[in-house]
Amino acid sequence: MKSKTGSASAWLMALVLTAASGMAFATNGYFTHGVGAESKGMAGTGIGSNAEMGPIIAASNPALAMFADDGWEAGLSFFSPRRTYVAGPSQSLGSGGAFTIGEGEFDSSSEWFPIPYVAKNWNLAGDRALSFLFYGRGGMNTDWDDPNASAWYDPTGQGGVGQQFPGPFGAGPGGVDLSQAFLSLSYAGKTSENFAWGIGPVIAIQAFEARGVNSYIPYTKTFAVSGGTALPTALSDNGHDFSFGWGVTAGAWWGLSDTVGLGLSYQSKLSMSEFDDYSDLFAEAGGFDIPSSLKFGVSLKASEALRLNFDIEHTAYSDVDSVGNPMANLFSCPTANPLGTDVESCLGGANGGGFGWEDMTTYKIGAEWQASADYTWRFGYSYGEQPIQAADVTFNILAPGVMEQHLTVGMTKHDVYGGDLTFSFMYAPEKSVVGPNPFDHPVQPQMIELKMNQFEFEVSYLW
Repeated sequence: MKSKTGSASAWLMALVLTAASGMAFATNGYFTHGVGAESKGMAGTGIGSNAEMGPIIAASNPALAMFADDGWEAGLSFFSPRRTYVAGPSQSLGSGGAFTIGEGEFDSSSEWFPIPYVAKNWNLAGDRALSFLFYGRGGMNTDWDDPNASAWYDPTGQGGVGQQFPGPFGAGPGGVDLSQAFLSLSYAGKTSENFAWGIGPVIAIQAFEARGVNSYIPYTKTFAVSGGTALPTALSDNGHDFSFGWGVTAGAWWGLSDTVGLGLSYQSKLSMSEFDDYSDLFAEAGGFDIPSSLKFGVSLKASEALRLNFDIEHTAYSDVDSVGNPMANLFSCPTANPLGTDVESCLGGANGGGFGWEDMTTYKIGAEWQASADYTWRFGYSYGEQPIQAADVTFNILAPGVMEQHLTVGMTKHDVYGGDLTFSFMYAPEKSVVGPNPFDHPVQPQMIELKMNQFEFEVSYLW
């Protein structure tokens, strides 16, 4: 157990103040590739490992609190997503009822975000442990404020000649800001030297803001139900709204032998309160639950100095209607399609069009090498097919979570002022998705490309 130095309350206050500055993600969908600098250095692996790590490892598998250090851990990452959309030429240019994204290549302006976490583990009598965890793991941010970004459409709605308007959706600078933070208190125990379990509640808070999407007014349930006479007030540019909810996390670890361990971890779907200020944007009148995730891992202690981890993580994005519903649902909305008859398919409806994300399964491999008594090195690689379908790229200009590969490296320097100093670095090479703009020419639609690459540097201290 490391010596306890410094003031826990001071670290907590610093965390809260840093968290208030905002968080943004988008690696495996809109979740980070792992939690904690040690796990992130191994591409987010470690579900099946009983190696001693910092208490934040309980966020990946609560059963691993039985092997975690009995101390405090605080970390801060500097995350840099580089997001671009490329709009191709159009046959319609907003005329004849079409909606065209202005041609060109545009970058999101916000590129650096701080992401903090803090964790504490208490080893109790009778082979029991209690873990307190506060961390950010989910979110998305885009700022499309290039003055040259524009969209073309006929503002009269009569299918006449298109006119040019500023912003990617023709309603001024556009984008979203979604942040998700988690607070977990889990309890773990051992039934034998070869089996450990953990379980506990997870409380979540979300903050969300959408800008520059008022051009979707005709696609809202509010507009459709009124016959086009009532304008929605909870669609765009309402500042940050907050959502609260909870769920359960549970995990287990089996030691098959002295060198092989298995881990299984599950976080339930978190039932969240609605974003009332964006009830005309998200399905189910502002519903935005947090999807469930299931993780499985195998850990092999190849030697006294080398450990190899193999993990699989499945995230059920399609279970959240606002995320999983396809954008094509909008074309069943009466004010979007003369033949449409289902107001619940409009934005804000029970089956409202969303981002069309599919479930995501990520495969990870990580290595931990104890180079000496003072240094531990980590390496990792992960791959998961990105969740955005070609048919949904236009709406996903707001949320281009297209990353698939992550390359990671990390290192721990032991006994730094009585504790452990760890860093990790992640690089996600560029990935792009191309698809048609379904609001443009019906036969030869405009093509939209989403591109993204990422960097992240994280540092943590265990004491």
